[in-house]
Amino acid sequence: MKKVAFVTGGTRGIGLGIALELAKAGFDLAINGMRKEEMVSDVLTQLKSFGSKVIYCHGDISSISDRESMLKNIKKEFGILNILVNNAGVAPKERNDLLITTAESFDYVVNTNLKGTFFLTQAFANWMIDLKMENDSFEGKIINITSISASVASVNRGEYCISKAGLGMVTQLFAVRLGEFDIPVYEIRPGIIKTDMTAGVKEKYDNLLSKGLSLQSRWGMPEDIGKAVSSLAKGDFLYSTGQVFVVDGGITVARL
Repeated sequence: MKKVAFVTGGTRGIGLGIALELAKAGFDLAINGMRKEEMVSDVLTQLKSFGSKVIYCHGDISSISDRESMLKNIKKEFGILNILVNNAGVAPKERNDLLITTAESFDYVVNTNLKGTFFLTQAFANWMIDLKMENDSFEGKIINITSISASVASVNRGEYCISKAGLGMVTQLFAVRLGEFDIPVYEIRPGIIKTDMTAGVKEKYDNLLSKGLSLQSRWGMPEDIGKAVSSLAKGDFLYSTGQVFVVDGGITVARL
């Protein structure tokens, strides 16, 4: 029987890059997104072309009812979940200096990126524990997609940095809590990845990359993150729970 992976925010950008690599690796998929299903039918068709069973879980991870609906849908369709990939996230609608960041923007970003992810993980972790207790051979893993912004300060989007730094601790907390059940939890920190989220700052990062911002002077691509997730999902790093995997082309390497 194929293993099942759930990718939040999996219809475009990094999430789609992850979903494609998991489909290529032979996983069946549950894909979450905010758009209506008819608007992502081409994406679902593309994923199914690899032979995967694919279901769509429409909803907002910051919503209690939507999270419950996703869990219920996956239980109904698959009866099991092996891989949870917490990828869904939002950026501030406006990049404002730290001194004028608004409470509304802070709540918008943190409620989705941190609070929503925490409680989604809580719900699925409890189900994974049940699955493990029912069958000791069950294999479950949780993979959190954060950002180098978890440790690299950007004062014009502080709320985003805070949300990603918080997810770093969420990774460690769940790794500790789920250790007794042999359910590893990982964190992947992407660098500058070419997606619709970064399209608005393309000129800025093109310039920075040309001046040596990264040791590898190119944009990261969604498949760079997807391949890292696929490796973790397949079990290549079973003895590395709680660890951070940085996929940033060398941006965060300290240099003199």
